[in-house]
Amino acid sequence: MEELIEIGKISSRGQVSIPSDIRNRMGLAEGTKVLFLLEDDTLLIKRIHQRSFAEITKPLREAAKKAGMKEEDVPELIHRIRASKK
Repeated sequence: MEELIEIGKISSRGQVSIPSDIRNRMGLAEGTKVLFLLEDDTLLIKRIHQRSFAEITKPLREAAKKAGMKEEDVPELIHRIRASKK
């Protein structure tokens, strides 16, 4: 991605307006969540890509299907794994 440098300003209420070029390039709209990371004198703002539980677990479900696992197999598998850690 091409580098883009803009200057913003903090309001009396501590709010910062993200310049429109940056908002547009990052797809930031009202309600988009961002993460703030402060390290020494550097503040990093990163967009958070929210995913549903179904999206997050999709690779796990596909792997289980490929392995021939069924939902009713899960409790026994959990018990075996816990027993092996004792």
